[in-house]
Order: sequence, then structure tokens, then C-alpha cells
Amino acid sequence: MYPFGKGFARYVPFLLLLIPLALYVVFYFGPSMLTVIYSFTDVKNIPGSSMHFVGLDNYKDLFFAGNSGERWVSIKNTLIFMFIVTIVQNGVALFVAVLINQRLRGDYFYRAVFFLPVVLGVAVVALVWGMMFDPMSGPVNMLYQWLFGYKDMFFSSFTHAFGYIIFVQIWMYMGYSMLIFLAGLQSVPKDLYEAGYIDGTNRWQSFKNITFPLIAPSFTVNMLLSIIGAMSTFDIILATTDGKFNTRTMAYDVYKETFRGSLEMGLPSALSVVQFLIILVFVVVAVRQTRKREVEY
Repeated sequence: MYPFGKGFARYVPFLLLLIPLALYVVFYFGPSMLTVIYSFTDVKNIPGSSMHFVGLDNYKDLFFAGNSGERWVSIKNTLIFMFIVTIVQNGVALFVAVLINQRLRGDYFYRAVFFLPVVLGVAVVALVWGMMFDPMSGPVNMLYQWLFGYKDMFFSSFTHAFGYIIFVQIWMYMGYSMLIFLAGLQSVPKDLYEAGYIDGTNRWQSFKNITFPLIAPSFTVNMLLSIIGAMSTFDIILATTDGKFNTRTMAYDVYKETFRGSLEMGLPSALSVVQFLIILVFVVVAVRQTRKREVEY
């Protein structure tokens, strides 16, 4: 019954797996291991530069050097960014998915509209919201002036720029989370709702006791993607504020130190390792908590 035959043909699947395995090693596992190794060295992002083992010096510099205060601010911003994006993005996405799942007229149009920002790309999204939030002639500023009687600097504001970046991040990726929730909602058997209706459950009870437990796997996936995506975001920050106005995050610092700073690879590599460990902790905790709510049907 083996579909690939006997003899050498039995090894065909393993040979086919060598190609994606090689790609994984070259483009993911290999660079990841080099990052860990570089975090213990003084290597620079210069061809032919020498490399010496320095132990934990890079990790000490991250948290105890003269500019370590900036690192702590980046870590704080990253955690704030992750918490707000994860909670708000999934909350809004779930709400929108539930509405679209009601078989509204033009539901396919709404799906396309909400998913469109995902396919636009960061450069286009940054350009669009840069024009919308233009402090001189942007339509949002005109609306602010008409409603509240004041103007904002938006991406040039020390107090509000980070909040607007969070808004753009949620606006861009909410549609992706919505589709995952929508797929989970459409997989819930209809007869469970009919049985609940016969037992006298209202809409909230039906959602709480039937819908949410059965779409918990979708919630787990969205939580995982949101945490990883939010803590790895630097492109939107780069395209909107370039890290100015108190909007730096760990991912942005890794990019800046590697390609636009002192060209040292050891320090940003150490920061990448710390970032990975923080992501790992939050992902493990989030998955454990959400898995408890998952049920099989």
C-alpha cells in the first residue's frame, strides 16, 4: 500500500524533504544560530572584519552601559506595543468577524475591505496615513480642528506618535485576524445553536458557552501571531517616525544598530536574543492559557 513503491523509491519522500530542509537551514536556522554566536563576540558588519569572543559583555552593555536607559525605554515601548496591539486587534477582529458571520448583505465585500490593508504593504500604508495625519493639511487634523478646536502633530508628536503607530498597526493587520476568526466561526455546527435556542439561551449565552469555546483554537492562533508580529515590528516605525519622538522598539533598535549605527553585530545580536526570549515567554504563557479553553467537537 506504500504509494512510492519499494526499494529506493521508499526514500523519495525524504529526498523531496531535503529541499525545504536545506532552505530552512540556510535562511532561518543558520542565521538564528549565527545571531546567538555573534552575541558573544565583537564582530562588525564590515566584510573581512575580525571576530573575538567577549563573553557576556554585549549583554552587560545592553542593560548597564551609559546609554542603557534607551534600551529600557525600547523594551518598555515594545511591551506596551505588544499588549495593546494583541488585545485591541483581536478584540476588534472578533467583533467584526461575528458581525460578518451574520450573513449580512455584501459580506464578501466587507471581507475584502477589511483585508485590503494587509496586502497593501507597509510602504503604501505609511504613505496613506502620512497624508491622512499630515499636521498642516491632513483631513484628520481638519476633523480634529472642527470637532475639538485644536491641531495635532501626529507622527511628529512626542506624546501621541507612538499611539498613532499602534493604531496603524492594528488597522493594517486586523483583517488578517478577522479572517482567522471568521473561519473558526463558520466551522461551528449550526445544530448546537439550535439546541441552545431550544434550551432558552440568549445571544450572549450562546456566544459565551458555544461560540467562544469552539473558536478557541482560532483565538490561540491569533494571539500567537499578534504577539510575535507586534514584538517584531520595526518597518512601520521606520516608515513613519524613523524611531524619533519616543517610538523606538527592540526590533527597531536591532535594525538601527546593525545597519545605521556603529555597525557592530554583537550588541544587536544580543538584543535579538533577549527579544526572542521575551517573545518565547509570552507565547508560551499565552498558548497555555488559551489552550485551556479549547474544546473538541
